[in-house]
Amino acid sequence: EPLTIFLLHPSQAAAGILCYIGAYVFITYDDYDHFFEDIYTFIPAMVIVAVGTLLFVIGFIGCCATIRESRCGLVTFSAVLLLVFATEVVVVVLGYIYRAKVEAVVNHSIQKVYNEYKGTNTDAPSRAIDYVQRQLHCCGIHNYSDWMNTHWFIESKNNSVPVSCCKPTISNCTGTLMRPGDLYPEGCEVLVVKKLKDIMLYVILAALTFAAIQMLGLLCACVVLCRRGHDPAYELLVSTGIDA
Repeated sequence: EPLTIFLLHPSQAAAGILCYIGAYVFITYDDYDHFFEDIYTFIPAMVIVAVGTLLFVIGFIGCCATIRESRCGLVTFSAVLLLVFATEVVVVVLGYIYRAKVEAVVNHSIQKVYNEYKGTNTDAPSRAIDYVQRQLHCCGIHNYSDWMNTHWFIESKNNSVPVSCCKPTISNCTGTLMRPGDLYPEGCEVLVVKKLKDIMLYVILAALTFAAIQMLGLLCACVVLCRRGHDPAYELLVSTGIDA
């Protein structure tokens, strides 16, 4: 049954891709985790990784069940696929819910993160802000003038923002506010929100795509089971070891 096996078991490839997507989300979130305090944003990615791991196991079970034409194995495989499908639907729902909350969470926490900036590489909030400003090409919360209200700016008394605000095309940029043209004009809040929403969208799209794949596998398993249940000649050929 080469066609049935091919259609029934895309689970191994799906498992690898899902684990990759989950790992990518975790790594990316790690760079931005100072900008949101609630752990719930990790839930969809955690579920994606768990589903990917589970698919490695059930893909093997499904392959063996199909090759051996085991009714019990196919029923088990179908039941687990149905559970995985339901889980991926839950991921989609949670993704949409949490994606809608990203902006409120970032708005609530970003001012606190900027107030914790100390300008040292040993300080996690400082590293996070410098990383975000360099990666997203932004400066401050709404613009570079927001730095004037931070503890670091007031204590440093040098009328400068962090050099991570400097445009890469500007040489010898010190972050001084006397040369605002050297600094990124856009604030980081909007860009951080967009980045996190994009990540959540990747999770949603991945869950939708592989939910469709699992449904295809489930339908193929049902076809095999129905054929066995309604075709006595086929059952006899399988039981006697003759290839149908």
